[in-house]
Amino acid sequence: MTLSEAVAALVHDGDTVALEGFTHLIPVAAGHEIIRQRRRGLTLVRMTPDIVYDQLIGAGCAAKLIFSWGGNPGVGSLHRFRDAVERQWPGPLELEEHSHAGMANRYVAGASGLPFAVLRGYRGTDLPAQTDTIKPIECPFTGEVLTAVPALNPDVAIVHAQRADRHGNVQLWGITGVQKEAVLAATRSLVTVEEVVDGLDPRPGAVVLPSWVVTAVAEVPGGARPSYAQGYYDRDNDHYRAWDAISRDRAAFTAWLDAL
Repeated sequence: MTLSEAVAALVHDGDTVALEGFTHLIPVAAGHEIIRQRRRGLTLVRMTPDIVYDQLIGAGCAAKLIFSWGGNPGVGSLHRFRDAVERQWPGPLELEEHSHAGMANRYVAGASGLPFAVLRGYRGTDLPAQTDTIKPIECPFTGEVLTAVPALNPDVAIVHAQRADRHGNVQLWGITGVQKEAVLAATRSLVTVEEVVDGLDPRPGAVVLPSWVVTAVAEVPGGARPSYAQGYYDRDNDHYRAWDAISRDRAAFTAWLDAL
């Protein structure tokens, strides 16, 4: 499908949407298409929301954010995110904050068809007091008190990858984060790729998403910029630095949004 067709078909107002990618292969083009199609009331999910989530929040797409860290990597704060939390502009934003380990385990539980995940990772933090979806649970074998977090099952997961074949099998390599788990946990999935090829040759450490877990593929060269796609292009550090000034000022952000 084209990117615009895929977003129109798969992302609906009020959906829970995960755009996953860790430093690398971030589905930025798909996020911009969601903004252009003016989706509203979304629950956005991501382990590490960065500038594309700042843009989605500033554009009024998000009602809630489920996350474990947020920032402009190597630069500083997400100012549209902060404006929404501190001053409710362009609207209020509900937060559900977890640890990285908690988020990863929630995706794994969702991908495994389990109702929750169990871990030790919240000990010594005040997150359980702030987040209703973090609960103590007693191990039935040892009596140890652990922490339970509910499974994450997004309505749609969106990831970017290097390539797909013409049958819809997807291949990605490099820093892969939780893309596989997010796709397996979601009801629907969209994968944007640098290119569609006749066949996938083996790559060391590559992850292959088989066609049966992928709802749609859209060929979007450069779809991860300004993040990077290993083997295709490097990270555009200047873009991240430039975003800081744009995002600090509502008028500058609005001008950016109008030009998107």
